[in-house]
Amino acid sequence: MHPHAAGIIHTYQGYDPLNLPGPNAEPPDVVSGAFEHLLTYGSTRQLTPEELARAVRIDPREIKGLGPSLEALIAMLEERKRKILARYESDSVRATASSEFADRAAAATPPPSIRKRFDRAVRDQQLRDLEQLWYSLGDEQSPFAGPLMRLVQALADKYQVEQLAAKHTFTGREALSVSEAIAVKEELERIDQLLEQLRQAAENAQVAIIDLEALSEFAEPGDLEGLRSLQQQVEAYLQAAAERQGIEQTADGYRLTPQAWRLFQSKLLTTIFAELDASRSGRHQGPIEGDGAVELQRTKPFEFGDSVANMDVVQSMMNAMARRAGEASSARGVRGEFSFASRDIEIHRTRNSPKCATSVILDMSGSMRHGGQYIHCKRMALALDGLIRREYPGDFLQFIEMYSLAKPRAIAEIPALMPKAVTIHNPVVRLRADMSDPAIGEYDVPLHFTNIQRSLQIARQFLGAQDTPNRQVVLITDGLPTAHFENEVLYLLYPPHPRTEEATMREAMRCRQEGITINIILLPSWSQSSEDVQFAQRMAESTGGRVFFSGGRDLDRFVIWDYVSRRRTVVG
Repeated sequence: MHPHAAGIIHTYQGYDPLNLPGPNAEPPDVVSGAFEHLLTYGSTRQLTPEELARAVRIDPREIKGLGPSLEALIAMLEERKRKILARYESDSVRATASSEFADRAAAATPPPSIRKRFDRAVRDQQLRDLEQLWYSLGDEQSPFAGPLMRLVQALADKYQVEQLAAKHTFTGREALSVSEAIAVKEELERIDQLLEQLRQAAENAQVAIIDLEALSEFAEPGDLEGLRSLQQQVEAYLQAAAERQGIEQTADGYRLTPQAWRLFQSKLLTTIFAELDASRSGRHQGPIEGDGAVELQRTKPFEFGDSVANMDVVQSMMNAMARRAGEASSARGVRGEFSFASRDIEIHRTRNSPKCATSVILDMSGSMRHGGQYIHCKRMALALDGLIRREYPGDFLQFIEMYSLAKPRAIAEIPALMPKAVTIHNPVVRLRADMSDPAIGEYDVPLHFTNIQRSLQIARQFLGAQDTPNRQVVLITDGLPTAHFENEVLYLLYPPHPRTEEATMREAMRCRQEGITINIILLPSWSQSSEDVQFAQRMAESTGGRVFFSGGRDLDRFVIWDYVSRRRTVVG
């Protein structure tokens, strides 16, 4: 026997905590959690190891048997809760709390100037009204300040007792004082919170979310220590997995390397194509135009006009050698120089492979914050970039951020984009700014408006430089334009003004003149009206494009599948 055989057997029989959940388990998807945090908050600076651990799901079967049983801890807390509810009753403490509030109200003597306000606040039992009375006194040492503050506290206690009785069903007989009822309420809230954490951890192995300090009040010290050790093991395992997936932790937060980008884009595309339905393809009908060619495996004899760039070199040389061997045989051993004849050359058959140029305009105005629409936009952008890099590397893709102004953005900048904060809340806004003035910069004007006109202008400039007839703008927005430029003067007009619509339509017609199609994806919005829809249809129809209505969660799937369908139609 090998001298180290016993040690090897012992190693595999035991359990190595550094290999949690185990060498044969699928690695957890750490990169998706980090990217979703980045898309939501625009930065990974505030992403802590604990938050990263909470975002990652592990198969709970992989940690079964490690540390204390989560099911046992859940059962222990449920039993503790059952005993509390079976011991006490809540009717008497509700009556006590109401009585204490009424007694304090009767004992208070407000000044005549606020007597009516005081009586109304007591009658309505509104905590906010009593607090406003206290602030209106202006003198904490006045004779009425002390009784009023005690009355506010009595009403707050009454609120808590009422909440306790409404949320839980008590079946016992032991009466509670008001202070005891509040203490019981706080204990039940801690138990409910811990139960939720433990059930979530049992479902997806997110043990990092368990509040060990709160659990120490109920659990045995040995169970607590075992759970703390399990948390440390899981966090160490996830940090190692994060490094393998291209997530580096620095002093300023997590850094997503190019490896993490490629992995996340691959996961996005895998998810999208796994859930797509071909009946929702939404094909573009258009002419088959393009440049370049893709070689097929099939070949044909050379014909005049064929490009030798598509020659099958190996087959052509074999034809030439076979021909030369036949000639040498007929010439009885006489050898000549090796040469090609036109009949030797085999040419690969080709298919048309057109190049497509696309500019995607991402709306980052203030309204895109509602419903998290901006997150879906950014996720779609990452998926589309991954698709083109992997499947259509010859295509051109440019992203443009749209707000009161417009800026071209590289793909590396997309995750950090955020909707602009709304700084003006007036129902009517009529502003203009001369942006040629050196004293006026970008951050001197409100940025939360929607400037479709300037965005189309930048998109047209990028697409005009592309040598392909297949050019399109994909405009993703949730409403009408509210900003435009006239020369160097920026106009911010809300509600949407005909002057802005006319400037936007003029730019759309310039796109049409240069053969650029505008396709609009109109996202749902709380402020959307029929006017938004009609304007989008007019602008799309003017360039031969279309308007799509898509919910934010389906945006990435819709755009990706529509792009693929368009490519298939153009390729023919």
